[in-house]
Amino acid sequence: MLETERLVLPSPDPLNLPLRTVELGCTGRWELLNVPGTPESTLPHGLPPCAPDLHQEAEQLFLSSPAWLPLHGVEHSARKWQRKTDPWSLLAAPGAPVPSDLQAQRHPTTGQILGYKEVLLENTNLSATTSLSLRRPPGPVSQSLWGNPTQYPFWPGGMDEPTITDLSTCEEAEEDIDFEKDLLTIPPGFKKGVNFAPKDHPAPAPGLLSLSRLLEPLDLGVGDEDEGEAKGESEGPRGDSVSASTCSVPLARASSLEDLVLKEASTVISPPEPPKPPPQEQWAIPVDVTSPVGDFYRLIPQPAFQWAFEPDVFQKQAILHLEQHDSVFVAAHTSAGKTVVAEYAIALAQKHMTRTIYTSPIKALSNQKFRDFRNTFGDVGLLTGDVQLHPEASCLIMTTEILRSMLYSGSDVIRDLEWVIFDEVHYINDAERGVVWEEVLIMLPDHVSIILLSATVPNALEFADWIGRLKRRQIYVISTVSRPVPLEHYLFTGNSPKTQGELFLLLDSRGAFHTKGYYAAVEAKKERMSKHAQTFGAKQPTHQGGPAQDRGVYLSLLASLRARAQLPVVVFTFSRGRCDEQASGLTSLDLTTSSEKSEIHLFLQRCLARLRGSDRQLPQVLHMSELLHRGLGVHHSGILPILKEIVEMLFSRGLVKVLFATETFAMGVNMPARTVVFDSMRKHDGSTFRDLLPGEYVQMAGRAGRRGLDPTGTVILLCKGRVPEMADLHRMMMGKPSQLQSQFRLTYTMILNLLRVDALRVEDMMKRSFSEFPSRKDSKAHEQALAELTKRLGALEEPDMTGQLVDLPEYYSWGEELTETRNMIQQRIIESVNGLKSLSTGRVVVVKNREHHNALGVILQVSSNSTSRIFTILVLCDKLVSEDPQDKDPDTPDVPHPDDLVGFKLFLPEGPCDHTVAKLQPGDVAAITTKVLRVNGEKILEDFSKRQQPKFRKDPPLAAVTTAVQELLRLAQAYPAGPPTLDPVNDLQLKDVSVVEGGLRARKLEELIRGAQCVHSPCFSAQYLKLRERMQIQKEMERLRFLLSDQSLLLLPEYHQRVEVLRTLGYVDQAGTVKLAGRVACAMSSHELLLTELMFDNALSALRPEEIAALLSGLVCQSPGDPGDQLPSTLKQGVERIRAVAKRIGEVQVACGLNQTVEEFVGELNFGLVEVVYEWARGMPFSELAGLSGTPEGLVVRCIQRLAEMCRSLRGAARLVGEPVLGAKMETAATLLRRDIVFAASLYTQ
Repeated sequence: MLETERLVLPSPDPLNLPLRTVELGCTGRWELLNVPGTPESTLPHGLPPCAPDLHQEAEQLFLSSPAWLPLHGVEHSARKWQRKTDPWSLLAAPGAPVPSDLQAQRHPTTGQILGYKEVLLENTNLSATTSLSLRRPPGPVSQSLWGNPTQYPFWPGGMDEPTITDLSTCEEAEEDIDFEKDLLTIPPGFKKGVNFAPKDHPAPAPGLLSLSRLLEPLDLGVGDEDEGEAKGESEGPRGDSVSASTCSVPLARASSLEDLVLKEASTVISPPEPPKPPPQEQWAIPVDVTSPVGDFYRLIPQPAFQWAFEPDVFQKQAILHLEQHDSVFVAAHTSAGKTVVAEYAIALAQKHMTRTIYTSPIKALSNQKFRDFRNTFGDVGLLTGDVQLHPEASCLIMTTEILRSMLYSGSDVIRDLEWVIFDEVHYINDAERGVVWEEVLIMLPDHVSIILLSATVPNALEFADWIGRLKRRQIYVISTVSRPVPLEHYLFTGNSPKTQGELFLLLDSRGAFHTKGYYAAVEAKKERMSKHAQTFGAKQPTHQGGPAQDRGVYLSLLASLRARAQLPVVVFTFSRGRCDEQASGLTSLDLTTSSEKSEIHLFLQRCLARLRGSDRQLPQVLHMSELLHRGLGVHHSGILPILKEIVEMLFSRGLVKVLFATETFAMGVNMPARTVVFDSMRKHDGSTFRDLLPGEYVQMAGRAGRRGLDPTGTVILLCKGRVPEMADLHRMMMGKPSQLQSQFRLTYTMILNLLRVDALRVEDMMKRSFSEFPSRKDSKAHEQALAELTKRLGALEEPDMTGQLVDLPEYYSWGEELTETRNMIQQRIIESVNGLKSLSTGRVVVVKNREHHNALGVILQVSSNSTSRIFTILVLCDKLVSEDPQDKDPDTPDVPHPDDLVGFKLFLPEGPCDHTVAKLQPGDVAAITTKVLRVNGEKILEDFSKRQQPKFRKDPPLAAVTTAVQELLRLAQAYPAGPPTLDPVNDLQLKDVSVVEGGLRARKLEELIRGAQCVHSPCFSAQYLKLRERMQIQKEMERLRFLLSDQSLLLLPEYHQRVEVLRTLGYVDQAGTVKLAGRVACAMSSHELLLTELMFDNALSALRPEEIAALLSGLVCQSPGDPGDQLPSTLKQGVERIRAVAKRIGEVQVACGLNQTVEEFVGELNFGLVEVVYEWARGMPFSELAGLSGTPEGLVVRCIQRLAEMCRSLRGAARLVGEPVLGAKMETAATLLRRDIVFAASLYTQ
């Protein structure tokens, strides 16, 4: 048995082990050392060191332990270094970055340095106040959302951003500066300068500087220059050739000398390519939505967003183009589902981690879309005038005006933007706000794609073509063929329970117009009117009827609709007052069940709980609550915003059965009903009563029919009086909707925002507007034609204009001017009453057109069409000319001699005389003679038409024809230079100044033409043809240049007038630079001139905040009215001062040529709510404001909300100009206004 040794194990204590661990760095690595000891680390243990607090250190050193201070000589303990004053340091400014660099120019073969060339550097010191490039650094975080009025916008898409090459080319193209005469001594914008001229020399012209005199005392090294010249001469021709080649050909940059040599050799050897014709541009591309998209899920296997339903064909087509980052224009019927396209774009932006902006025309629609999109996507923000929710979200919902402000102010949100969705684009037809859509579309940068959502419009392709040319990208136009829920249109003539069944079909779901239903409605109405006349006498009921008749009509109609389960219903009434009357008159109508009443009551209590006690007892709130409990609702601009939202939400839940609304309810509010009722087909558009336009009718009628719930929608037109005419109904129901039309106009804000940016011009904005699109869309073709004409003109031979031909150009210009003058006089004659009377049957006239040259004719018949009169004239002609036009002598009409120009030199047949009958326009009549023939026009026309038939062509003409032809021939032979004509002044009594002056000018030109010497030269004909060809080409080139220039812009005269207004008021200087007042005006949202003038006149600084708010209400109030006599004297004086300032601005506008009168400009101010706003700012409850004014509550709220926005813009402008007192007062005024029911949060945002 083996002995086993007992192993001696070490102690279990790790410190006794013959090992030591070391931690290496912070990566978690350890190392073992065979040396006993405690674990170590290469990193310090404990918390990282930090500097002690300065306050604690100072307290410890100087207060707690003063032992370190010396006991003696305490006065020397504190040391003080005298600071050297340097006032010039206050004027120090950081140096500008170097914009250029010197680049060596080397010989392409030897690499020898031949010289240096200055090259521009890119992206030097880019900032938001100096550059429009997206490469500039972002601005401050506080300004990233709204931007700043002092920042530059980003480059608009479709406008080429200038590159370094363009800038250098423009620099080289500048005309040479004369350093002897062109140097200024007074800088631009300065009143005084410095005189650098020596005292012994006479002073140069004012403002100029002579460089030679300035450099006289300096040694310019003339000897070195002479030596250089001698050296250059000794180098011989080789040096000259090298220097010439290097100076004439700019060298390109290359990575090596070999590349440079090869590149230069290749460019020299290769022949120049011929210019390629510009490709045919098609910017608007219609998309076929009739065929199904079978491979949709194969093309998009993982869509960014999925719905619970299958998308329609037009939605799939739009989604396919969105995936390819294309811009689309979806013009679909109401309720077709345009929002699906917007939802997919939002989801796509979230997938790409970019941003989307959804714009809407009205604030209410923005709030609704915010609620809908937030429930769907979550990451959604809202920006309106008074609300800012989640501005960092990937999808921002805002009004179009806010997007315009962000674009002009250079907001950094634009950098991350991928899509901009324009909802309800047909709102561009709005006369007041339509220009905002055009401005935004023009100013959007190139990287932003556009989605346009609109109702069906007839010119969708034209509008898309404009945007495509504007942005230089293709726009895909997607339109729906028909509504998803067809509509049936009826006439209702009932007014009592007995007649509640009088509902007549007028237009069925297939679009067929039923005349039978129309005549049945007419008979029913006529029978009731006859019974009324028998009962109450011959007096007919009025067309509109009173409240009692309205109550009977609506009770019978709603009973009929309720019996047929066609509720809910929207009743469109084109008056706020009548909306309230009709809803209030139905006191006996109750359409809700007890459970529905309970739900309505709970919802009302929950929504109104956010209001203060007195606001809950407002008369409008109590009245609306009572109506809602019975299933009735009212919706118009006079209703409080919170009540309108309550009505909308209850209507969308189906708890409001009958809604009386104005036209605004149909603008974008996506709340369809089963039935739509029109109270009338006539509306007041602000100036007159008129019938509804087809587009307006379709927009409102489209609210009928809920997709997925109703097979058809019902549209009913009430016939309270007589039944409308069938033609009017047919035009309204089946006519084409209104086209998208440009409402572009110049505003001072637009002009100032563009003038402050040197690279952007107002003329470029006008060129790109939709109003200029018809004249600008052929610019490429005009440029190509201009280039071809320039080439043709250079190849033409110069005409000889020496000797007798020295006055040939004058002769040509005299002839052209005489022809234009005669044409103008003849046009005035044709347009006058006496001139048309003289052109009667039998009148002998001179005919001049392509077929006839100064041929006599007699009028046989006068007829009229829709545009002008048509004259049937028997005209003399030559048989040879009529049979073979090529036998005509080309020199006779081509080269006009004095006899041809001064007189008419009537046409005389060379052989047998013939005649023809032609239908001519008034412009074909060159002159009206004093001769009148007795002719039988009908007989001559009958005979001529008979002889046009092949079998009667050889028959001789009738005696009446022969007599008329012989009489015309006799006149032509008797008056070779033309028979006497009717004098426009003496015979036709035309007293127009242009006609009288034209006659005098024509006689003067005839004298000059008779005295011309060039016609006696034997070379006259040949040289005249050469000159005419040259002049015609030059004239066409001038026309094309005019069309391509800014001078052809329709709004250019108004632009110059508005700039003159700004220059007169001191907003811009003579050079067009925006001054401080102009920059302040850029910060204003409206009434920019008036507000800026009030600020610079200190008209607001001395007033209290509530007084400022009250006076400014006159600028935002929309309801006209007088301020009243109960105002304090301060407010009365303020009103008069504002009117005086407005009058001064209006007078300046009139003096500068603008069409707006002073009364119209001052009339835009409405001070009817001054007292209301004043009391509200002082703290009066809203319930007590109703007695101060008869204005509806909703309009009062809208006025105060807009006023708060104006106060905020004034606050920013005051800070910009350095007025802290006024800025604080405007901040206080905005705070005083923002309270209670006026600024209650929207229900859609909660």
